[in-house]
Amino acid sequence: MDLVNTFLNWTAPPFTFIALCMLWPPFQLLKLCMSLFSSVFTEDVAGKVVLITGASSGIGEHLAYEYAMRGACLVLAARREKSLREVAALCLELGAPDAIVVKADVAKVEDCRRIVDHTISHYGRLDHLVNNAGVVGISQFEYTDDVTKFRPVMDINFWGSVYTTRFAIPHLRNTGGKIVVMSSSASWLPAARESIYNASKAAMLAFFETLRVELGSDIKITIVTPGIIESEFTKGKVLTESGMKVDQELRDVQVNAIPVGTVEGTARSIVNRVCRGERYVTEPAWFRMTYLLKIFCPEVLEWTYRLLFLTSTDDTLQGTIGKLMLNIPGARALLYPSGIESPDIKIG
Repeated sequence: MDLVNTFLNWTAPPFTFIALCMLWPPFQLLKLCMSLFSSVFTEDVAGKVVLITGASSGIGEHLAYEYAMRGACLVLAARREKSLREVAALCLELGAPDAIVVKADVAKVEDCRRIVDHTISHYGRLDHLVNNAGVVGISQFEYTDDVTKFRPVMDINFWGSVYTTRFAIPHLRNTGGKIVVMSSSASWLPAARESIYNASKAAMLAFFETLRVELGSDIKITIVTPGIIESEFTKGKVLTESGMKVDQELRDVQVNAIPVGTVEGTARSIVNRVCRGERYVTEPAWFRMTYLLKIFCPEVLEWTYRLLFLTSTDDTLQGTIGKLMLNIPGARALLYPSGIESPDIKIG
């Protein structure tokens, strides 16, 4: 066995390089042709049934509006029923033939089963499942006394998507449906104080890439890896060791000097590209370049994140380099969309 591995150690790199040189150009040409075809013959979701978790705010809310404007029937799930009903009412005004709400906590397996069962009992079918529910946990791991306080991050982000997908698969197979996965660029970016959140998004990425192999062409999967987009997190809502709270100073430290994308444009792009059958969606598009940095010069990426997130001029969070950059006149207005300072955020 060692002899075989030694042989492969010597032969695999040059063979792979030669194969890539030969196959990469025709493969990219094929992908271009397929992309042009899907751009012309995009999916019409009018009358189709779309289930969205975490639909009471943020990207989930605006994905609901985008699907509504295209005539889809909606199932909106989240823990805040009042907010869901407000979103559902607007979806009906925007053109959705029907929109129902299901109060549920995706961290609970029976709630996930109930969401799917309610969808099928009401509509009799399911065409798109959008796994969007998520929560951001903030804590520097070394100084976290009780790491179990952050179990909800994995329970909601990862297991909530896994549970709902498992119950939805038989119905999606019947319709040749799609799964939309709201992972994150955090799945490859080493943002300090977000280790468990980053791990949850990386777990989603690995799980659904594997599921894509298992399901084959029966159910299409689009994995979304947004950068920093308008949400309750960008307004300061985070899970800390002391519980869920709104802390805009901590938000500034974590969002840092990274430009925040608008939620309306992001949602529109996601639905457009899901309907074209794309496998991966990154918004804003320039965030894809950070993945190349991760592959080709990870040390530079790690150094940059340490400089922005952990290097402080006065040993406090408010003295971190990234936070100080926001104090430059005009920087906040340039990097943050208007309305990001809104205090109208509910804890729960």
